[in-house]
Amino acid sequence: MRLVEQLITAKEKILKKVRQALTFKSKNQFTNIDLDSNIYVQPSSDLSLIEIFAEQFTNVNGEFIYCSNQFDFLDKLITLLEQRKWKHFFCWEHHLQDMLKDTGIIFNHKNEQLEKIQAAITSCEALIARTGTVLVSSSANSRTLTIWPPVHIVYAKKSQLVMETKDGMLLVKNRYGKNGPSLLSFITGPSRTADIEGTLVIGAHGPTEIFVFIVDDTTKD
Repeated sequence: MRLVEQLITAKEKILKKVRQALTFKSKNQFTNIDLDSNIYVQPSSDLSLIEIFAEQFTNVNGEFIYCSNQFDFLDKLITLLEQRKWKHFFCWEHHLQDMLKDTGIIFNHKNEQLEKIQAAITSCEALIARTGTVLVSSSANSRTLTIWPPVHIVYAKKSQLVMETKDGMLLVKNRYGKNGPSLLSFITGPSRTADIEGTLVIGAHGPTEIFVFIVDDTTKD
């Protein structure tokens, strides 16, 4: 009983200090520090966002495919599926399913036979050019299909390209408002890890390959 009382007392003391800190804010002693300017070296002005992303994404062993429009995307996706001869291709997002159905692409839309999965396709929330990162969320993209399959295919639009992580977060905020996703994941290349000896292992905690098909939605077909 005394232990419980001590814990409660300690908790109350901490909360009291927090309330006091919120009520009586200390004066900032370092007013001359610039907290707003970008700390990163700016890329060459000759490069577009899509070129920056493609360079950074391929540097981390990602596969980047540019598509001039949606028809070009479907054509290139079909080519990839035929080359790899995948029999267990998964897609759980309805808007992607509608596109695939029109082309006759066979896919699994249920959460059955996951042990047989060879590849899966999802959309994304944003593409971060500076780091070559794909931003996905629990609201729009299946957590399972972004980490479970050996190959993860991402369908993205050029309008989802941003330079910085904060810009990607702003896209998410503008899309969902106060009802934001419970989980955001940043994917930079295939899953990889290294043990104590420094041996690099690809696919240790997720896909061994990741493809990004980016569709140019900024121009009319």
